[in-house]
Amino acid sequence: MKRGVIFAAALLAFGAAAADYPVRPIRMIVPQAPGSASDTVARLIASALAQQLKQQIVVDNRPGGALMIGMEMTARATPDGYTIGYGPIGALAISPNIVRGVAVNVQKDLQPIAQTTTGHMLLAASLTTPFKSVRDVIDYAKQNPGKLSNASSGNGTPGHVGFELFKYMTGTNIVHVPYKGGAAGITDLISGQVQLMMESLNSITPYARSGRVRGLAVTGPKRSPALPELPTVAEAGVPGYEATTWTGIVAPAGVPKAIVAKLNTEINTAIATPSLREKFAAIGSEPAGGTPEQFGELIRKDSAKWGEVVKRSGAKVD
Repeated sequence: MKRGVIFAAALLAFGAAAADYPVRPIRMIVPQAPGSASDTVARLIASALAQQLKQQIVVDNRPGGALMIGMEMTARATPDGYTIGYGPIGALAISPNIVRGVAVNVQKDLQPIAQTTTGHMLLAASLTTPFKSVRDVIDYAKQNPGKLSNASSGNGTPGHVGFELFKYMTGTNIVHVPYKGGAAGITDLISGQVQLMMESLNSITPYARSGRVRGLAVTGPKRSPALPELPTVAEAGVPGYEATTWTGIVAPAGVPKAIVAKLNTEINTAIATPSLREKFAAIGSEPAGGTPEQFGELIRKDSAKWGEVVKRSGAKVD
């Protein structure tokens, strides 16, 4: 009987904590550097969520380890809802398949809260090349194996594995050149040091719009509202190709379900506001939303998909 009373009291205490939550600032760990594509979106979400929760959201950038340093810090934090993590697809579905000796099990040590955005990458060519279409790239690459190079913002990033999938599906041999961030890769794409790149729209769209790089296609299942004139890679000659990007919020696995539910509700409300939708649209991102269970299923599905791509390509990060 006493044990039942104690258990009931504990449930009431958790319920009260969730009802009052949050009573102090929340830390949001971002696994990439300030100014990166991920950081840009994370700060937009943090600002909107802070307004919803009437509490400060402090962005804590923890780059390194192919995004896994930040994810490990999130997983090891006290599970009270006051540390959450910003989880791009690279951290939650790609790097766990590519980084050797990773210290965190994303699907066990982290708890999905909500998907926040979905988006595309842009397949872009340097203006120093004659390529005007995806078919031009494929034809040249087949006739000149190993002569072209593609930049990415780093090993294990969506641009890396997305291009590996492109090469596999087109039977082409193009040399991968990883950079420490998208900005450096875009700079070399503009100068012609590399000929091709897949990069998130919120990083590379301004360069495509200004004519400094040539956009060829977007990588999602449908055309992007940010660049509606461009076809998808599938439309442009690679049937079945799809490489979407997404982000979401995660927390340590032990965070009480009542707090998870509250965060999910507030995140969904925040990303539905017209002001945040306009800001997302300006950088080529689209709002997502949904339940923790839906986000968890997306993580599992894409982890399996990109795990196969990584296995075929032999890519590893020590």
